[in-house]
Parts: sequence; C-alpha cells; structure tokens
Amino acid sequence: MSPAPPRPPAPRGPRCAAAAVLRGDPLPGTAPPVAGWLLVEQPGPWGRDAVTSSRLDPAVGAALLERARAAGVRVLLVRRPGRSPLARYRRWARVDSRPAHESVRWGRFADDRELLDLPGDAAAGTPSGDPLYLVCAHARHDPCCATQGRPVAAALAEAHPALTWECSHLGGCRFAANLLVLPHGLYYGHASPGRALAAVAAHRDGLLVPEDLRGRSALPAPVQAAQHHARLRLRAAGTPADGVDDLAPLRVAPAGERTWRVSLAGPAGEVALVVRDEPAAAPAPLTCAARTAAAPRRWVLVDA
Repeated sequence: MSPAPPRPPAPRGPRCAAAAVLRGDPLPGTAPPVAGWLLVEQPGPWGRDAVTSSRLDPAVGAALLERARAAGVRVLLVRRPGRSPLARYRRWARVDSRPAHESVRWGRFADDRELLDLPGDAAAGTPSGDPLYLVCAHARHDPCCATQGRPVAAALAEAHPALTWECSHLGGCRFAANLLVLPHGLYYGHASPGRALAAVAAHRDGLLVPEDLRGRSALPAPVQAAQHHARLRLRAAGTPADGVDDLAPLRVAPAGERTWRVSLAGPAGEVALVVRDEPAAAPAPLTCAARTAAAPRRWVLVDA
C-alpha cells in the first residue's frame, strides 16, 4: 500500500470557512453544475480523493469515476454520521436532479466489483419518494468540512436518521458546513445545526431558505444568480417566489463579458434580469489547502 500523501501545512490565520465569513464571500450562484449523482455507501476513513483512496477498491473507484464523467454524473461516497461497522451489504443510489425529473433510486451490493455491473439505464434500482440530506464531512479534503460539517450531520441524523448521510467532497469548502438536499440538488452554505434543520423543514414544505442557498445544482450559475436577485426583488414587492420550483428558467443568453441575460417564469409573468460575474474581494487562499490565491466571485444585478 502506498503511503498517504503528506498533509498540507496548516494555514496562517483563520481557516477557509471562517475567512470566507469574514470576507463576506457571497453564496448565490456557487452550486457546482451537477444534474445526476451516484452515491456509494462506504463507511470508514476517506483519503483526499475519496473514491479512489478509501476502503472502496481503487480500481472500481477509478472505473466509476470514468463512467460518471462520460455520463455527466458525479460520484459521492456516503456514510452514516458517527462510527458504523462495514455491513455485509452496502447501498448505492442514483439521483436525478434535473427539474421535473427528480428521482432517487436505491440498490445494494456486497462486493465492490458489483458496482461495475450497474446498468447504464438510470431507471435501475428501487424508487424512493424520500429526500436525502447530505453534509460534506470530508476531513482529508479540507478540515473545515469536518469541523463544521460533522455537528450539522449529527443534528440532522438525530432528527432524520434514515435520510441523513455524511458525504465526500461537494465543492466550495470555504462555505462549510455544506448541505446538499436531494433530489433537487439544493446547495446550502455556512449551515449550522439549526439552520440546516430549518432548511430541511422548509424543503419538506416545498420551500427554500434563500438566505442560505448557494443554488440549485442542475441549473447554470447565471440562472442560480438570477433566481437569487429575482427572489429579493419579488420579496420587496410583496410577491415572494420561495418555492423549490418557482422561477423556472425560460431563456439564458450571453450579454457581454461575464454577463448574461436570464428570463425566468415569475408568479405574474416573465422576469428578465441581467447578471454579471465579477470579483467580490481581493485574491486570497480559498481553501485550507490552497497554495495560491484566487478572487472569490459574486454575481451582481446589472439590469432588470
């Protein structure tokens, strides 16, 4: 077995999640673009690249990643919060997060190599109508994900034990704790136990918590940003559109450098906005392991 890669040196100053709060890094428009997921239950420790550096057979993990890239699907390892033994059977799930196609389908496996026999048909597995609550707790990828994520996962597991999982790297470590609500692909950032519980309670009522929402993963970043600004505008007008499926995108088109015109289906007709992606602050290390600085981004409303 090859030795584990050396850990990066401890950062100076606050960890990345605390630094992002101090800078005021904006959440809207930061959900990674993912429309489909393959979840693989794998208890125990995960290395930095979890799918290929855990107790999962690394050859199987590499094959799953290759297939997933070709299919436009993201592979996540999941485990129950707290210590859990490696059971004879583990679970896998396929999740579709495309609007109007949301679904969760479960299967089980006893040997890692069985995962290579999963059919390409996304309809494989047993359908479930239950949501899933995933909290990134991938310590070897970024320590903030563990220190911030594990208390959130524990709180959700106490309230919803069958629906809650810790998961491997979600993206946006500086927004830890990161909560992913499936099947809708809703990313919430800087989640505390209380705010995470509020987000899942809202989801069960078909609603969002816009203040904590990074975006909906199946939608491109300009649409995520436009939805955020439209919600603010509609709330101010007394016609909130905070439903999970409100403000569906109608059209998206470039409108200049790093600028997009987005049309959304509003409660009283079409809502058209122009949003631009621009630096939010001076360059800084954006993760605890970052060796170079980068400028956090924000999506500003140019026109409406």
